[in-house]
Amino acid sequence: MSRERLDCHRLLCPMPVIKTQDRIATMQPGDELEVVCTDPGALNDIPAWSRINGHQVLETTTRDGEYIVVVRVCQE
Repeated sequence: MSRERLDCHRLLCPMPVIKTQDRIATMQPGDELEVVCTDPGALNDIPAWSRINGHQVLETTTRDGEYIVVVRVCQE
């Protein structure tokens, strides 16, 4: 099990979701991905995409102008 960080600064919808999808496709079940964005829509879009695709959202946080979503990969 590993934890990776995906930098999506300055990317607007739908790019954070697309980048998240591409990265998760390379990860194993149980791995975690921390997505860091500056687009506030990511706090809704990434969790919605995660639920639809069978992944688990562990955390959503706003900190210092960044929006952070942590996703656990639940299936390949």
